Amino acid sequence: MSAAIEPLPDCSGGESFALRVLGHSMAPEFNEGEIILIEPDGLARDGAYVLAMHRDEWIFRQLLRDATGWRLHALNPAFPDLPLPDLAAVRGVIIQKALPGRRRASKRYI
Repeated sequence: MSAAIEPLPDCSGGESFALRVLGHSMAPEFNEGEIILIEPDGLARDGAYVLAMHRDEWIFRQLLRDATGWRLHALNPAFPDLPLPDLAAVRGVIIQKALPGRRRASKRYI
């Protein structure tokens, strides 16, 4: 998922917010049209799905750490991994996904 630069909603402190998945970079785990719930104060750890600012664009990827440092990993192999110098660019952790109108399709990531 990526989007033009826009400020995050003016939520108070660590208030969670939702975004709709755009694109196919995180398929098959996250599909276009699904809703993801982001926890701004969530723990950004190896393997977590995160919302981060990368090259002036909001991006949704899996956060991975290896011997060279942090990287943003797309689950779809057609998209390259993106190096991340540190965790300052991470703005939240995905804690849940849902498909509108299909309550049983929800999944938690905590």
